[in-house]
Amino acid sequence: MKSRSTTLRTVDALCRSALVPRERLDELAAVAARYAVAITPLMADAIDRGDPRDPIARQFVPDARELIEQPEERRDPIGDDAFSPVAGVVHRYPDRVLLKVVNACAVYCRFCFRREMVGPGRGGLSPAALAAALDYIRGHPQIWEVILTGGDPLALSARRIEDVVKKIAAIAHVKIIRVHTRVPAVAPERITPALVRALRARNKATFVVLHANHPRELTKQARAACARLIDAGIPMLSQSVLLRGVNDDVEALGALMRALVECRIKPYYLHHGDLAPGTAHLRTSIAEGQALMRALRGRYSGLCQPSYVLDIPDGYGKSPIGPNYLSEDGAVVEDFNGRRHAYPPRT
Repeated sequence: MKSRSTTLRTVDALCRSALVPRERLDELAAVAARYAVAITPLMADAIDRGDPRDPIARQFVPDARELIEQPEERRDPIGDDAFSPVAGVVHRYPDRVLLKVVNACAVYCRFCFRREMVGPGRGGLSPAALAAALDYIRGHPQIWEVILTGGDPLALSARRIEDVVKKIAAIAHVKIIRVHTRVPAVAPERITPALVRALRARNKATFVVLHANHPRELTKQARAACARLIDAGIPMLSQSVLLRGVNDDVEALGALMRALVECRIKPYYLHHGDLAPGTAHLRTSIAEGQALMRALRGRYSGLCQPSYVLDIPDGYGKSPIGPNYLSEDGAVVEDFNGRRHAYPPRT
């Protein structure tokens, strides 16, 4: 199929691109009316239209099940609002804050935990709100790290990113600027020399954390975009979400982690799916995630091992929930093959 040049933003556009059948237009229009839709040309081309269970499509193409909410699901599943002292700032941990500079993304993921808050027309922080957020950070010297998020901060222009980064870098006690983004994978053409320069801050360390969930997202173009960042001295980490039908088997998950490491990106987090509204069909159980982590540990390099974490609902923060290899009394340890050993070894 001919490569597309524009982002697909409506169900009708998805239909014209053969991503959804025409008979589903009405039911999916109801989903799109509530949750934003955007699929970049690169991701649209990555979808195998002959595979009804395509892992890229599951992440970006709307599904009627998104309108089915479970009692435990929440509009704000990780409790950002309770820890937001001023607009745009989330201060949950003592030494770091989130700074939500924009509410738009290059693509809209069907499992997004901020899906009630992001989308076209939602804008970002006004100049006055950004000034108030920066004043808050200046007034709290324990803040060592500022994490730019949103939305996707790299949806902003290079000029606006540079302005925000310079203002953060001018705060003496902030030493680390971290950027969470999907852009290098889904819209790698945005990683221009100007944007790379904008992310670099004098006498500060900038880290870029790429969100990718399947190895097919790491296209030739994505790998080149990541190389532009890394070659400019910006280290990269990754975060992924454990998703049913996307990466919930050890072969897909292992291939993703290997692909990231091959790109010089260190796997950082594997998130258990959050309790966002209408996402139950994409969530696994914690037991399934733990079994995957055991399998990953036994088959793949230590460089390929992310931390499996749960963001506890209502704002209690992330906790590692990977499998435990040690007995409660510390006397028995299990190896990656499931064999149990006394520790210290018995003589």
